[in-house]
Formats: sequence, structure tokens, C-alpha cells
Amino acid sequence: MDGSLNHNKHLKEQFVSNLTGSSMLEIAVMSTVAPLLSVLRHSICSSYQTVTPAKKNDHDNAILGSKKLGNYVATLSVDFLFIVLPMLLIFTVLADWVYMFVIPMMVLVFSVVTANRFDASNYPGGPLSLRTNVSSYRVLMMIITFLCILAVDFKIFPRRHAKTETYGTSLMDLGVGSFIFANALVSRQARSVSSANWKAAVQSTSPLLLLGFARLLTTRSVDYQVHTGEYGVHWNFFFTLSGSILIGFQYWLSHGLNVYLLSDERGTDILSKNKEGIFSILGYWGLYLVGVQLGYYLFFGNRSTTAFRTIKWARVRVSFISLVFWLVTVLLDRHVERVSRRMCNLAYVTLVLAQNLQVLAILMLSDFNAGSKISALEEALNRNLLGSFLLANLLTGLVNLYVDTLFIPSLSALAILLAYAYCLSIITGIAGFYGVKLKFW
Repeated sequence: MDGSLNHNKHLKEQFVSNLTGSSMLEIAVMSTVAPLLSVLRHSICSSYQTVTPAKKNDHDNAILGSKKLGNYVATLSVDFLFIVLPMLLIFTVLADWVYMFVIPMMVLVFSVVTANRFDASNYPGGPLSLRTNVSSYRVLMMIITFLCILAVDFKIFPRRHAKTETYGTSLMDLGVGSFIFANALVSRQARSVSSANWKAAVQSTSPLLLLGFARLLTTRSVDYQVHTGEYGVHWNFFFTLSGSILIGFQYWLSHGLNVYLLSDERGTDILSKNKEGIFSILGYWGLYLVGVQLGYYLFFGNRSTTAFRTIKWARVRVSFISLVFWLVTVLLDRHVERVSRRMCNLAYVTLVLAQNLQVLAILMLSDFNAGSKISALEEALNRNLLGSFLLANLLTGLVNLYVDTLFIPSLSALAILLAYAYCLSIITGIAGFYGVKLKFW
């Protein structure tokens, strides 16, 4: 296209089209390895004191904070080597060996946690709080997201992990659903279901709507590649009748709506042009409502219990519910309708719930580790989740505009991805060190 900033737009769109995904087993295994890396880092973090970021208004300690910045960046770099680098390798060059890593990783983490547990006297403090575990889970979802959104544009990223066209399961299929669930789990509605109202729901989702419109404008203005089947809609209202919404939507899909949504025919009206996104609102809405109710049930509904009992039983409940959703997903996928992110059908919703709760349950293993601490990188990302997400999308767009991602050699692609991930980690960390925080809520 003459005058286009993205000369290979059509080829890039074809590169991410007509894909069928991988298997649920592979997703489950990858959802085990990734949080185990965080648990391992939490265990090692318990053996030293992390560098405290400088406070934004602490002028008296400005010089001291500057001296500590170097140590803080070094700590962030170690966190990057322990958490982000292995994940990037597993998603790309080591993807075919992920099954070989899961057992050794489990043994290693079990050994470290056990050793620290028997040596608990050397580590002051107790287990991580529920709030910290949930924060760590949301950060891990963000790390996976910012790694995949750029890696998918390179051939080094297996096509089975990219978004599926119609039916199927893949790592990137879980992105939108996980984002919605992670926000629902800690939403204001989850903290107080009985007091939720429409005004609060609109206020909590307005930033997502603004970001959606901003993404539309920016991708159109630079002629960025956009897959025609990709109409992710974040429409997060709240509570009650989530089961009715999901079951009713699935009934509608199974009785002809799925044929209409997956067909290539599009009319001239706005509904037909955006049919996937508009109708999938029902599925994402139901997912959000389930997330709100699970957040209340798992974390916010039993405030009268002691902290230790809450953590202990929350871990048991999360693990059990995750297993139930995995079983339900398999049954739905085989006997009702295959998983489809594009339509956000019932099987997709239960898959998102199963995978996310599995990740959270594994992260909660840090509670067995006396004196366990969240890593400095996770703290930095948690303070600036929105900022890191926006920066990741900006950097991804820049790389795509100035690098021929489809034809670059594998070694160069890996180098670019490493530089991108490291810069994103360090910039977010330094922003947090100086008290910079981007937050709409």
C-alpha cells in the first residue's frame, strides 16, 4: 500500500490468521511452569532484603535514593533473569520442550520451599498475604501478556500459541479473558457484592472503553495490521444471573448463532460488521460476573476468620475450583461445543477460569515458605499495571513499524524480544522507584 507505514500489513495479518491452537494439556503445563518460576523467586527473595524504592516526596533522602538506584536496577535485573527470561524462552525457542521442564521445576520448587520451611527461624515474617498472592497473579498475567503480544509477530513464536481463528485453545486465546477475570477478582463489586450499583460499574470500566477507542484510532492512523476476526470487547458490568447469561448465550450459540458468527459474510450494517465483538459481550459479561462472585467468595466474604485460616482455606478452595472448571471445560469441549475465544462461548469461559485459578493456586504455594517476599520486579509492575500495559503496546507498535518481523532471523528475533522485555521491566521499575504511578481507578 502506497504511503503506508506498515508495508507488510497483509502478510502479517495472514501470519496470525487461520490458526487452530494447541491442546488443553499444553496450556495446563505452561500454566504450571510460569507461576513456579515466581514461587522460586519468592523463595530466594526471602534470603535477602530488597532495595526500598525512594518515596516521591522524600527530598531529604534524594541523594541516598540515587545511590540505591543502581542496586535497585541490579535487583530488577536478577528478577528478570529468574522470571521473565525463562518464560520468554519457554514461549519461543524452548516451547517444544515445555513438558520436559515441568517435573524438574516442580521438584526444584518443592525442594527449595521444604528447605526454607525447615529453616524458618532464619526468615523473619510470616507467609505472603492473600492480597500479595493475588497481586502476584495479576502481575504474572501481565508479564505473559507483554511477552506474547510482540513475540507473536515473529516466526520464533510457535503458531499453535497464537490466537485461534474459530475453535481451539491456545496461550494467546486466554489473554482477553484473563484480563477481564483478573480485574473482576479484585473489583469493588467483589469486595462488596451487596452494595454494587450501575454507577460504580460504569466508573470501573470507563478506562477500558477509553483504551479501546484509543487503540482503534492509533491502529487505523498508522495502518497497523488488524485481523478481521479479532474483535475483543471489554464490557464489564456486574453481578447476578451470570449462570443464566452464560447458559442462555451457549444455548443461542448451539442453535444457530455460532454459524452466523463464524461465517465470512458481512452486511453493511454495524451489527454485521462487528458481530463477533458485539455478541461476545454476553460471554465476557458472564465471565466478569463469575469473577466478581469468585473474588467475593474466595477472598472478601469471610473477613471474620483469622489471616492464617483464610490463606490456608483460600488455597484449598482455589485449587479445588480450578480442578472442577478443568473437568467442566473438557466435558463442554467434547459434548456441547468446542472452545472458541472468538465467540466467548461457555467452554471458553470455563477454560479461562480453570487456567487462571490454576496459576493463582500455584502462586499461593509461596505461603509454605517462611519469610517469602514478592520480587522487586513484581512490586514495580503491580504499582503500574496500566502504565506497563500501555508501554508494552507502544513498544510493540514501534517494533512492528520499524522491524521486518516476518523475515528476521531467529537469533535476531530473540535478541529484540529480550531487549524489549528488559527495557519494559527496567523502565517500569525506575518509574516505581521514583513514585510515578499511572492509575485511573
